[in-house]
Amino acid sequence: MNVGGHRIKNDELRSQFEAMDFRDVSIFRASGNVVFTAEREPLAEMTVRIEAGLAESLGYEVPTFLRADSEVRVIAAFEPFAPAQVHASAGRLQVAMLSTQPVARARSDVLALATDQDRLAFGVRELYWLPSGGMMDSALDLKAIGALLGPMTTRTKNTVEQIASKHFAN
Repeated sequence: MNVGGHRIKNDELRSQFEAMDFRDVSIFRASGNVVFTAEREPLAEMTVRIEAGLAESLGYEVPTFLRADSEVRVIAAFEPFAPAQVHASAGRLQVAMLSTQPVARARSDVLALATDQDRLAFGVRELYWLPSGGMMDSALDLKAIGALLGPMTTRTKNTVEQIASKHFAN
């Protein structure tokens, strides 16, 4: 995992979560995707606890975007764009995990930035982005989106689908 130029190996990241009393900790690829079992605790409180624990042990801040297993399944199943649009695109469907559910004004301001080359749609606490090509070739103003929505982390929808299939299949 690479956060702000800091690298941490999967085994170390797993150990960090186990030290915070999470069970069945699994790291999905080297991308910072951590799957674990936890006692019942509100996600907001758990997020604060994880961020504080990682900051203390690693010496730098690690923004954390938690989703319950049911939320991961919903994200994986959600089709924000017509399948024909996704298949016709040379880009890969992206999912930006947000810290909070955006207010209506922020949602409308972000959606106003969408074009035929960069389609955008919202989930509950997710922004879906279908670029027409490579992300680096996009003219989408990601800084403006970040200013409107706050912290986020982006994964391909395929990655979320693989996590759901591997860890949360019914």
